[in-house]
Amino acid sequence: MPTLLVGILSIPVDAVAELPDLHLSVVPRTAAEAARIAEATRPTTDFSEPERFEGNPAGAATVRPSSTTNAFSQPSGNISFEKELDFKVGNGLFKKLWVSSPSSTLASDGLGPLYNARSCQRCHLKDGRGHPPEDPGDSATSLLMRVSIPGGTGPAEIEGYLATLPDPIYGRQIQDFSVAGIAAEARVEITYTEEVIALSGGETASLRSPRYSLANLGYGPLHPDIMISPRVAPQMIGLGLLDAIPAADILARVDPDDADGDGISGRAQIVMSSEHGVPMLGRFGLKAGQPSVKEQSASAFAGDIGISSTLHPDGFGECTAAQTACRSAAHGNTDAHDGAEIGTEGLDLVTFYSSNLGVPARRDVDDTQVLHGKRVFYETGCIACHTPKHVTHRLTDQPEQSFQLIWPYTDMLLHDMGPGLADNRPEARATGREWRTPPLWGIGLTEQVSGHTYFLHDGRARSLLEAVLWHGGEAEAQRQSVIDMPPPDRAALIRFLESL
Repeated sequence: MPTLLVGILSIPVDAVAELPDLHLSVVPRTAAEAARIAEATRPTTDFSEPERFEGNPAGAATVRPSSTTNAFSQPSGNISFEKELDFKVGNGLFKKLWVSSPSSTLASDGLGPLYNARSCQRCHLKDGRGHPPEDPGDSATSLLMRVSIPGGTGPAEIEGYLATLPDPIYGRQIQDFSVAGIAAEARVEITYTEEVIALSGGETASLRSPRYSLANLGYGPLHPDIMISPRVAPQMIGLGLLDAIPAADILARVDPDDADGDGISGRAQIVMSSEHGVPMLGRFGLKAGQPSVKEQSASAFAGDIGISSTLHPDGFGECTAAQTACRSAAHGNTDAHDGAEIGTEGLDLVTFYSSNLGVPARRDVDDTQVLHGKRVFYETGCIACHTPKHVTHRLTDQPEQSFQLIWPYTDMLLHDMGPGLADNRPEARATGREWRTPPLWGIGLTEQVSGHTYFLHDGRARSLLEAVLWHGGEAEAQRQSVIDMPPPDRAALIRFLESL
């Protein structure tokens, strides 16, 4: 079994391991609490009525459902009056449009010099899901392109790490915008081909397969061995609760060799923490490449907006050594912000905001078709990856996330999704065919919040049914079951997903 080395310890990474949740202030569980949690999170076999508390997917942090586009922009339902001010200030920083240096204000300069968007909100539209370009004239603001080449060495502490190198000219991410006087890197172009899938009952579905290219290269040709990975910005709700799931609970579900024979072999992502300097469980990003909401936020500031922080202090953002004009351009690092462009206080406020975007209450939880669809979801085996329930850590300083029974429908693990969804680009311990199981809570509100129904890591699926039909690899059996099941069962399955 692969091992994780922490100091002098040798820890199995694909079993329950002592991977510390260093970003949390944790009160250890008692034996009695552990027993209660095991009972509370056991999957149901009774689909005649909703389960107790099922209508509140985020526990006490659940918010009332809204019929507007702001459904994902509400603070945790259990947030205090005092902390709501921090949430609002963090929201202001999340929406802030950054400007290039030098400017008349030290509070907003430092954009780029290369960037994908001028604010967090420009990618996470209304705190919801981004989308690929709709047509050749549409910008790829909420879709970015990760790049790398084979080679390099990973952290010695993490066995099984699949090291890659940045493109020597373009780095690890393509930035399609730039400040004045600096060339942008490239423009993402997408073309699609359609494939009709025959379903039971004479029904059909059509899947669109994307083909990506990078045009208008601003700094010469890409490396011949370039690997690319398109990423659409995911929804933001419930992140603090996902952050508070005990690492041990997630690691308890790994099964890399499919020892139980169910065809599912979830693996843990392990990454080096830029804040703590030790390996931690990866949780955030489409391949779980970041261990906490704070580190995910800092990484996005650096790569997407070109804004430095104490975790990523380079004022020139992601500019490579080959991009000399970019590296020598003015930046906004200042002592007033801890030697960066967004200081510790600002990053903490954005982290607090991102951690407390509330999950809306379920709709139609007692509807007979929804309950039938829930049975189909469970009995088809979808919960082998989309684990319905978790209980968060008991925390001393995060009451909003402390000891909540939550229903995110994710195991937070990596799974092989087959060749159809493969980006063929490794990331830490994730192979080019593996993705983290995305949480499903709120998925039925995507059209209301974001104005579209595009799903999966690059938005190729135009409906929930298409998203299901793209599943392969470990989920091939479940995909085939959906193709073969009676049309009423398939309709009920989609109806259940829409209620989440």
